[in-house]
Amino acid sequence: MSELHKQILLLLSIPIYAILIPLELVLSHFNRWRFYSWKETLMNIYLNLVNAGLDLLLRGLALVVLIFFSKYSIITNWNPVAYWVLLFLSEDLLFWLEHYVDHNCRLFWAVHVTHHSSEEYNLTTGFRSSVFMPFYRYLYFIPLALIGFHPIDIIFMYALTQTYGILVHTQAVKKLPPWVEYIFVTPSHHRVHHASNVPYLDKNMGMVLIIWDKLFGTFVPELPDEKPVYGLTKPLEKPFHPVNIIFHEWRAIGEVLRKNIPPGDKLRYLFKAPGWSHDGSTQTAKEMQADWNKERGI
Repeated sequence: MSELHKQILLLLSIPIYAILIPLELVLSHFNRWRFYSWKETLMNIYLNLVNAGLDLLLRGLALVVLIFFSKYSIITNWNPVAYWVLLFLSEDLLFWLEHYVDHNCRLFWAVHVTHHSSEEYNLTTGFRSSVFMPFYRYLYFIPLALIGFHPIDIIFMYALTQTYGILVHTQAVKKLPPWVEYIFVTPSHHRVHHASNVPYLDKNMGMVLIIWDKLFGTFVPELPDEKPVYGLTKPLEKPFHPVNIIFHEWRAIGEVLRKNIPPGDKLRYLFKAPGWSHDGSTQTAKEMQADWNKERGI
């Protein structure tokens, strides 16, 4: 990444570490909001460090792959303004797609679940990384390289939008002006995404723009009579165990695959949505939401 790219990211990220997190922590303490606990905060830092280490190791591979495909790009001459606007829009859309797959395919949910496992919601939750995502995240950006976006710029834009994505992990900000709520992912929208309430499951997948969720039917507003409850639908055993927090879903998948069931069902356990079961003993988010709507006559 170029020195200019690094300086921009540094300029944007330092206030999060140096000002916003300490400010939210102080406000939480003095207002007795109880947004933070030491155990959850330390777990967020731990998961971020593990993810960052893997990301650093694999960044070279990601760059090599994107450079390879960029050799076959279909556009070589760009208007500079159009270049950056289209890169942002395209990357944000591809993030929505990646995020949707993470929530609707159990194999990828096993990676992403760590990000949702905290029962707290604060700015440090934004650093609670999906540890193994660096192994495959860059594959979603291959179409961008083929279109004609430079690999370095692709990686830079992702880091830039991730910085925005950290800022919406807060309960301190309630609702923003209506035009902002209409276009952008806001803290209110992302609180819905992290909630385990049935109507909120697998909703609001966007990183920066909420318009993708509105276009593809995955948007739900934060409801006044449905306060978000954070974490997973089923509490974890040993939520602060450094190995269990990363591998608990993989272990659960392994237990299912050892069952005496047809090979086709074993594949479905891997690639269907979390909660799918061959005997109907568990439910997916969509099935739970259908029952929830039926109970309320919706």
